[in-house]
Amino acid sequence: MLTAPPLRAAPSCWAEALAYLPTEHRTIPLGARQATTPRLALRWLRHRAAHIADQLDPWEAGPVRHWLHDHAEHEHALAVLTRGGSYTFTAFDDTTRYLLTAGPAHP
Repeated sequence: MLTAPPLRAAPSCWAEALAYLPTEHRTIPLGARQATTPRLALRWLRHRAAHIADQLDPWEAGPVRHWLHDHAEHEHALAVLTRGGSYTFTAFDDTTRYLLTAGPAHP
């Protein structure tokens, strides 16, 4: 008897990380991921934020590390994503803005 392969859940969220260099008016993609749930999209954003924080000077990484441990803010982000909205966390250093964004997946 033949069986069909298991169905994969369609992506419901899109998450991406960008670095923006304002003095050069240039955007550098730092990765993107489709996720099947808002929680997985937020988990990916947190993973990328940790990588970004590791590369910043300690005082510039402080706000990112704070965001990584801010349970109330993560609950807020999940609520926004679950309602179909978009969520962005922005961090910066002297020359670069880092944008971590999640929102509905586009077909």
